[in-house]
Amino acid sequence: MPVQDNRLIIFTRYPAPGLTKTRLNGSLGPNGAADLHRQMTEYTARWAKTLCGDCANVEVHHEGGTSAEMTRWLGKGFVYRAQCDGDLGARMMHALEHSLRGSNCARHTIIVGIDCPGLSEEIARRAFQALEQHDIVLGPAADGGYYLIGLKRPARELFDSMPWSTDQVLQETIQRAAELRYSVYLLEELSDVDTPIDLPVWKNAIRQVEQTDLSVIIPTLDEAGNTATLVDDMRLAGAEVIVADGGSTDGTADIARKHAAIVVTSSPGRAIQMNAGARAATRGTLLFLHADTRLPWDFPDHVTAALARPGVVAGAFRFRIDTKSIAARIIEFGTNVRCRSRHMPYGDQGLFLRREVFHSIGGFEEIPIMEDFELVSRLRPQGRIAVIAAPAFTSPRRWERLGYFRTTLCNKAVIWGYRLGIPPQRLTQWYRR
Repeated sequence: MPVQDNRLIIFTRYPAPGLTKTRLNGSLGPNGAADLHRQMTEYTARWAKTLCGDCANVEVHHEGGTSAEMTRWLGKGFVYRAQCDGDLGARMMHALEHSLRGSNCARHTIIVGIDCPGLSEEIARRAFQALEQHDIVLGPAADGGYYLIGLKRPARELFDSMPWSTDQVLQETIQRAAELRYSVYLLEELSDVDTPIDLPVWKNAIRQVEQTDLSVIIPTLDEAGNTATLVDDMRLAGAEVIVADGGSTDGTADIARKHAAIVVTSSPGRAIQMNAGARAATRGTLLFLHADTRLPWDFPDHVTAALARPGVVAGAFRFRIDTKSIAARIIEFGTNVRCRSRHMPYGDQGLFLRREVFHSIGGFEEIPIMEDFELVSRLRPQGRIAVIAAPAFTSPRRWERLGYFRTTLCNKAVIWGYRLGIPPQRLTQWYRR
């Protein structure tokens, strides 16, 4: 079936704290609820991405956020449209009319939310197949609503004055369809995640994510505030997650274990910790990630594509500081120009390479500073270091604490000091002062 025959529309919201998943604020807090919403949207986008160019084109219809913010979040692989005003029924009806009657109309359109982790590519494909023989396809939710609706033509009667957010939505929709003499195909019933009692549904979904050939190694020292979300993000991408802890006293290691990461402990020191994590890794590709850095949700695809290029021995992501500061943009520009021209990324860009390559060169030299620079210097004679376009967002906390100019000056001084042969131990003492 040609792609233009099918369109998948994902309904979601930009994950602003206090505005998303508010029924979970009491259990997770506003930031935690927004993080869960973000993860669930990325989980949905991951399986939806497999339909692009094959079974359907995919649009993301969002509340809150701009198209630029949505693109920065989920990337350029989808079409983004702001939802119209009105209740859920009005917004779905508007989306369906645009999709089924617009200038770029589709024969079949299904709308899904992001609250149902049991929803998958396979179910979406069956929904499109069912529309070949039926007028409506519905995915029943355990709470009496539906997680998917698919139509061949808009039917306003299915949406007007519907008792949304009640357990009557599914049955009322089926009854209205019968009155319209529409044939209905029902998919399997699935559970969604709306309230604290539903959270085990989400945790079970994470456990069942398809694995990738990727081990993510995260060195930590008192990173309790970052660990839970970061580990969950990596596991949702199918990675093996190894937290290499250097003696945290704030519960970082316990949080990592609770979120199903492998935890290894060692003496403090990023190089020592990352070597310990690499020894525990079991998958074919290693990715070293600072605890205050976030990768794009589809980072495994970028890693696989980069390492498949001829002559590429390792890679990293484009450098980005997670702030709107103009000073940050200037620093990023200079850093990314250097990376592209000299193929010398640093550790806060998510360095990755094949496990056998890492061990063949002896891993990180266990020095107290510049371990990433030293590793990349030894990798360069082995092949090309790819710096991919997708960004790694690193926390601005270090720049904001010392100031952008001072932090940049310190970084440059350490690099030149190392190149001039000043011992790393002396550089570390100076840098910490």
